Amino acid sequence: MREKVGLLVCLWFLLYGSCLGRFVVEKNSLRVTSPGSLKDVYECAIGNFGVPQYGGTMVGTVLYPKANQKACKSFEDVEISFKIKPGGMPIFVLADRGDCYFTLKAWNAQNAGAAAILVADDRVEPLITMDTPEEENARADYLQNITIPSALISKALGDNIKKELSNGQMVNINLDWREALPHPDERVEYEFWTNSNDECGPKCESQIQFVKNFKGAAQILERKGYTQFTPHYITWYCPDAFILSKQCKSQCINHGRYCAPDPEQDFSKGYDGKDVVVQNLRQVCFFKIANESGKPWLWWDYVTDFAIRCPMKEKKYTKDCANDVIRSLGLDVNKIDKCIGDTEADTDNPVLKAEQESQMGKGSRGDVTILPTLVINSRQYRGKLDKGAVLKAICSGFEEATEPAICLTEDIETNECKENNGGCWQDKAANITACRDTFRGRLCECPVVQGVKFVGDGYTHCEASGVLRCEINYGGCWRGTQDGRTYSACIDDHTKGCKCPPGFKGDGVKNCEDIDECKEKLACQCPECKCKNTWGSYECSCSGNLLYMHEHDTCISKDANTEFSWGFVWAIILGLAVAGVSGYALYKYRIRRYMDSEIRAIMAQYMPLDNQGEVPQHMPHSNI
Repeated sequence: MREKVGLLVCLWFLLYGSCLGRFVVEKNSLRVTSPGSLKDVYECAIGNFGVPQYGGTMVGTVLYPKANQKACKSFEDVEISFKIKPGGMPIFVLADRGDCYFTLKAWNAQNAGAAAILVADDRVEPLITMDTPEEENARADYLQNITIPSALISKALGDNIKKELSNGQMVNINLDWREALPHPDERVEYEFWTNSNDECGPKCESQIQFVKNFKGAAQILERKGYTQFTPHYITWYCPDAFILSKQCKSQCINHGRYCAPDPEQDFSKGYDGKDVVVQNLRQVCFFKIANESGKPWLWWDYVTDFAIRCPMKEKKYTKDCANDVIRSLGLDVNKIDKCIGDTEADTDNPVLKAEQESQMGKGSRGDVTILPTLVINSRQYRGKLDKGAVLKAICSGFEEATEPAICLTEDIETNECKENNGGCWQDKAANITACRDTFRGRLCECPVVQGVKFVGDGYTHCEASGVLRCEINYGGCWRGTQDGRTYSACIDDHTKGCKCPPGFKGDGVKNCEDIDECKEKLACQCPECKCKNTWGSYECSCSGNLLYMHEHDTCISKDANTEFSWGFVWAIILGLAVAGVSGYALYKYRIRRYMDSEIRAIMAQYMPLDNQGEVPQHMPHSNI
């Protein structure tokens, strides 16, 4: 009876998510470019293995093999190869669904030289996600070595492609992953649903290896604010009918609220499922405390170090070992213990309750039911859990031209600007180009150089504009140097445009020719003048003892000029002297008049002056 209960509980844990979850099939675009009868855009489902070219496209021609059409055997056995000669189009193998795992079909196609595999459904139904098989049902040695992209197409499209191929038509297809992930802005938000269990076979091993390999790139992106990362952990609840069973007690905490399957699928030995739940909770709390301290990237160090220092196989999967790792990374163990709380209490754990709620799908994201699962910008990633493949998917989530430098390395994308400058405008002399490399391809945009903005279409023309434009390769205008002199057709006080400088004529862009002022009689035309043309100017001299005056284009006598000059100087000096003497005399006269008037006014107050008459005296009288 106990074995039956244990089996039922295990089945509940394993099937709960897939039975009740809302699984979303992630799709990409498939465009048939020829023949005309099939020319259209179709949907296809991205396989959860191999390396989808997130953010990019792939063009190829479809081939449906005459033998081994389900691709369940090696194509070498039927003497078929899909390897192409130099200059040939990549081969997309069309295989029928059935008889073997999707992964085996992809592996056989890859070994035969195919660039991608299209699996035609064998029934009329909505598209499904092609997933990897369970480890006990298939060899795992090749699963992590599949590198070609795969896609499931509808039965109708598959039948139509086969029909055109049988009629001798060439079917060309463009697989497009550019919109497979949203890319709204300059920051990517992604989640990694994982597990601390290291005894679940090859999937756990590949998961731990991925964390170790991806840690460096993840921390660079997080430290510089390019991404916002959140780790998550899946738990299940124990069915009410089994809460008091030994199996639920060994696999759950908080009275059956949060459970995980037994690591070894054997209740009689090793660690229990509840040990995994507690360690998962500790890793969530570590991230929470690290995030509050402003160092969320430490989670990658903790998970990596815990996997190395505290493995189940060595019986070190314990709280003490975990705390040693936490202390080595500088975080407070007491804060993390407080976050974990009482795992034996018959109450909800707020941290794990939030994790269970996060498992439920929101918007375009389906429920998380598979471990491991990567969610990028609210879309579930499909493909191989590999550093290069995942980094490529994350890079495709940035708005075009905002991706960080790590996304533009050679092992992530191809720099199209290196070949023929990407077909964009270029000024080789100034080493300036309009080609801008981005993760999704090159852009032809006129650049901004040293604060100077270039304007134009970016493909055939870019021209410096604004102030300081002449500092950058003379604003793209003509310039020339001769006899130690340099002239340019760029004018700083103009926002754009080129104009040949005085002494030159031309378009100002490609050429400016010297004007022969002497020959064209534009200067030095007085009878005594002698004209000599120079590059960009001219020289004018006078015969005999004459001096050339440029302002008046005339020659005058040097002696007359000297005598005239000295006479003029003496006249000025004499004039200044007369003015000084006259001014001084006037000053003295006005001062004397002023003083006399002041003295007379004072004396008038105390005594009569000679010019004042006597005042007659009048006696009083009355009328009698």
